[in-house]
Amino acid sequence: MGALQAQDYQQGLWAIGLRTHGSTLADVERAIATGTIVRTWALRGTLHFVLAQDVGWMMALTSARQVTKDAARLRQLGLHPDDLERSRDLMSKALRRHSRLPRPKLMEILDLAGISTEGQRGYHILWHAAQSGLVCMGPMEGKQHTFVLLDEWVKQPRVLSTSDALCELATRYFLSHGPATANDLAWWAGLTLTEARAAVESAKPSLVQTDLDGVSYYSGPAPTGDAIDTHLLAGFDEYLLGYNDRQAVLDDAHAEKVVPGGNGVFFPTMLRQGRVVGTWKRKLTKASIELRLSPFEPMNDAPDIFAPAALRYTEFLGLKPSDIALDENGLAQVGLHHTE
Repeated sequence: MGALQAQDYQQGLWAIGLRTHGSTLADVERAIATGTIVRTWALRGTLHFVLAQDVGWMMALTSARQVTKDAARLRQLGLHPDDLERSRDLMSKALRRHSRLPRPKLMEILDLAGISTEGQRGYHILWHAAQSGLVCMGPMEGKQHTFVLLDEWVKQPRVLSTSDALCELATRYFLSHGPATANDLAWWAGLTLTEARAAVESAKPSLVQTDLDGVSYYSGPAPTGDAIDTHLLAGFDEYLLGYNDRQAVLDDAHAEKVVPGGNGVFFPTMLRQGRVVGTWKRKLTKASIELRLSPFEPMNDAPDIFAPAALRYTEFLGLKPSDIALDENGLAQVGLHHTE
C-alpha cells in the first residue's frame, strides 16, 4: 500500500491488522518497536505508517512542497528559520546521546534552551524536523510517543531517483486503492497534478486502465477469491481518506455522521458490500470489550452479518472469545480471554 493513515495511533494499528492475515495487535506493535514500520508525517504532511525502507524516498517527493505551504503558519506562531535550525541541533545532540526520547522530554530540552514550545509551536518544530529527515517516531513508552533519529532508526533506506520514486508511489497507490484517478493520487500523496500525471504515465505498464464518462481510472489486476461482505474499518481508514472524491462509497447525506462538524476526525465505520453503512465504537475495560454498531439506516440483519467482522477485531486484540453475537441494538460484549 505504500502508506496507511495514522493520525490516530490505535486506529492505525487496526488498519494494518485488517489488511494482514492473522496478525494481532502485538504483532503490529512489535513491527513498530523493531523499526520495520515507521510512523511519521510522510504524505500531505500528515501522519502515516510506512515501511522503514520507504520513508526517505517517499518524503523526498513531498516534503519540500509541504514545508513551503507551512510558511504562513510558522509566521503566525512566531517561529523563525533560526529557531527551527537551533531546535534541530538541540534535538540531534540529545538523541545522539539517548537514542530515543519521549515528546515531553524533547519539549523540555527546547524550552530550557529558550525556544518556547507553547501552543502549536512544539508540534510544528517536530513536524519540520521530520520533514527535514532528522527524526521520526519511535516505539511507544507507556502512553508516550518517542522520537528517534531517522538515520539511526532506518539502517537500510531505499534510494530512488525522483522519476523512479514517482513511478513506485503511483504503482503502490493504484494496486492498493484502484480504481482511482490521477486526481486521487495527487490528493493522497500531496503531489501536484502535473507530478501525479507524470507518475501515472510511468506506472501505466503495471496498471489496468478503464475509461468511464471521460475519466480514466487505474487499478491493478482483478482480485481473485471471494469478497468479504462486511468489515469494521478503522477511523481515518484509507478506504475513505485515500481518495479526493468519496461519494462512491459514502453518501453525502451520511458524511456528517462519519466526520461530525467537518472537524477532520473520521470515526471508525461499518462497511457492507463496498459501501459505508454506519459507524462503530469500542469500550475496553479490564473485564470485557464492548462493541457498539450504529447503522445509518435500520438494519435488522446487522447482528448476524457483522458478527464475523466483530470476531476478527477481537482476535486482532489478542482475545479468544468462545462466541460472539451482536444483539438487536448492535451491541456485543465479549469477555477478555487472551490467547496463549
